Amino acid sequence: MKITKKVISNLNKCYAISQLTFKGKNCFLVAAEKTDPCYLFDEDGNQLETVWTQPGGVMTMTPVPGADGQFLATHKFYSPNDSLNAKIIIATPQAKDDWEIRTLCSVPFVHRFGILSRAGVNYIIACALKTGHEYKNDWRFPGACFGGVLPEDLSPYNDANTLPLEPVIGGLLKNHGYSKITHGGHDAALVACENGTFIIDPPAVRGGKWEAAKICDIPSSDSVLMDFDGDGKLELGCISPFHGNSLTIFHLDEHGNYVPQWKLSRPEKETEMIHATWTCELLGKPTWIIGWRKGTKQTIAITWDAEAGDYRTELIDKDTGCANAMHFRNSRGEDVIVATNREIDEAAMYTITE
Repeated sequence: MKITKKVISNLNKCYAISQLTFKGKNCFLVAAEKTDPCYLFDEDGNQLETVWTQPGGVMTMTPVPGADGQFLATHKFYSPNDSLNAKIIIATPQAKDDWEIRTLCSVPFVHRFGILSRAGVNYIIACALKTGHEYKNDWRFPGACFGGVLPEDLSPYNDANTLPLEPVIGGLLKNHGYSKITHGGHDAALVACENGTFIIDPPAVRGGKWEAAKICDIPSSDSVLMDFDGDGKLELGCISPFHGNSLTIFHLDEHGNYVPQWKLSRPEKETEMIHATWTCELLGKPTWIIGWRKGTKQTIAITWDAEAGDYRTELIDKDTGCANAMHFRNSRGEDVIVATNREIDEAAMYTITE
């Protein structure tokens, strides 16, 4: 695996990333965790626009389905101790470096969220890290997930008219991890917290009930589901515990239970705060991209080696402290990883070739 790195920005505490179709072209967004900007880049990492300069506090961004340039993002989640005023906003391009920013909904402590589609209906699911807070490192108020139909027309929503969401599941201590998966032929949410890992399905029909099922009891900061070894069963990957330093892949046994298959063999003092996580097909192989923010601050790719009958790791970068990573294929068919290397205030692109 050959890696070509390109630094595209030195954005203070850069954190969130998302792909975005803008003027019909494949682009991506990079936004900051603290009170700093959000930038729009083309697929080659050239900065096109400044979407906003503040308030920042961006944990998640995702494009609005069917829209060109419009996306949703969290604002004002600055840390687990400073996110009471967190909300989800709508960003809509108006002109060069001019984006309309309106509130979609206020969800205190909203950390991750996503848009799920089922039976022709788009739903939003918002995952709150906690639901209350009175002092530093107060975890007495477990997190929760909230959901609702995402209207096709978002123009009526603002600070005075927010989108109502209903409780989906509560009691989720340190509700940190979220990813969108396919489950039963439709979009679903994979949610990870101190209680374990859950699959949350949106309603089968508009007006129906959300369904949540726990698939693993092990505390997890983030979880993924992917068939790494090609046996037709989805492996479960877990970062444990909250902002933890342990990474394990579990295999589904004949009884439907997840049993340990592989564990990252590194001194845990070197892999503190494993945080970046992304699954994809990289160079044609199912791959888990992982990065940690302390210790050696490495970013690695994990794949299954069929000949060895075991997992292997390859180094992507080191001493960077990657907070989030994302993969896409550009218009030339090349594999690209975008990483927010938070601990050195660096947004970078890695072009991956054989």
